[in-house]
Amino acid sequence: MRLLRQAPLLLIAALPLAAAAHTGADAGLHHGFMSGFLHPLTGFDHLAAMVAVGLWSALTARRAWPDLLWAPLGFALMLLAGALLGLAGVQLPVVEPLIAASLLGLGLLVVTQRRLPALAAAALVGLFAVFHGVAHGQELAGESGAALTLAGMLAATVLLHAAGIAIGWSLRHANRWVPRVAGAAVAIFGVALLGGVV
Repeated sequence: MRLLRQAPLLLIAALPLAAAAHTGADAGLHHGFMSGFLHPLTGFDHLAAMVAVGLWSALTARRAWPDLLWAPLGFALMLLAGALLGLAGVQLPVVEPLIAASLLGLGLLVVTQRRLPALAAAALVGLFAVFHGVAHGQELAGESGAALTLAGMLAATVLLHAAGIAIGWSLRHANRWVPRVAGAAVAIFGVALLGGVV
């Protein structure tokens, strides 16, 4: 339980690990289930976004079931949809800035702990997820191992959402400032990416 309470602080401490986690960053070595699984765990933008979704869901849920699942499911499904669009060659403008903006938005949701109706929460984080997915779909287009890589990414996404939910649920009635600090760190990271600082 103590480790769960310290996890947001570990996320903040990981800010310097900001990785170039998108198109072209891996020199074409981003293929296969394990590569796909490890990618969200080693790219801080992915890690921060996915944990933030779970954290926000847990902090704002009125009850454990099904409120906890709407936003994470929305993110995972739209991540896959975005990846499939990218694989199909669909080009969306300003993907990288919108990924950075998604971090800003998710960080602010955690900071404010704003409660939204279930479908609105799923739609909002799903919109963010589309751009994360498109970036990877474009990167994997034409690769034979794309399906396995995407399967690995989705598995890691679910794991990171679950970690965020566990952290958020453990902090619902204790140290409300800890998740707010973690949310602020995610938002600041998003601003830094938008400004080209990182």
